[in-house]
Amino acid sequence: MNISRILRDLEDVDASGPAAQAAARLGFLEWAFSSAEATPQAACRALEDPATQKAQSAAAQAFVSYLHEATLTIAPRRRKSRLH
Repeated sequence: MNISRILRDLEDVDASGPAAQAAARLGFLEWAFSSAEATPQAACRALEDPATQKAQSAAAQAFVSYLHEATLTIAPRRRKSRLH
């Protein structure tokens, strides 16, 4: 499912607070699992979609926030050397 359609559906959600967060989370999971590549780079490309700039409902704004969080990369853990 593409970003524009997910956002369009989320704009129709008349909820706020936890209900909006839950709808946004479901939208994000729909995007991640239907995407061929759910990576930080894919999230960056998704944020370039003009629809993300126009998000108005609480659910749509929360979805965009999830996309922003998905752009963050986590540094790999450093291996601890053995002390033997």
